[in-house]
Amino acid sequence: MTQLTVRTRVTPAGPVIELSGELDDDSAPDVRTLLPRLTLQAGQQLVIDLTGITFCDSSGITVLIAARNHALAARADIALAAVPDRVNRMLHIVGLDQVFPTHPTAQAASAAWTPPSPAPE
Repeated sequence: MTQLTVRTRVTPAGPVIELSGELDDDSAPDVRTLLPRLTLQAGQQLVIDLTGITFCDSSGITVLIAARNHALAARADIALAAVPDRVNRMLHIVGLDQVFPTHPTAQAASAAWTPPSPAPE
């Protein structure tokens, strides 16, 4: 069992959550608790970087959905980065590959983000 490590950082596009280890029933509540504390503005993008994920079960997938819901509530976007093949297959099986944009790296996700246009005066 590899304990989950969670790091957050902020980019011009928005917050990035870097996950490493096992995202499962034991660790998912830690990530879920973190979500409301993120500063996420309308038009930004929340990136979940899965580079270091070694295991993900249905609780982990539920956390990704909760993160998406959090982003949508803030009128922000969400993207997944560096999705391991095993997790990608799970997302595909349940149809979430159509819901989450994915990128090879967190940097690529940030680079793909388009800032919102200023509101007309």
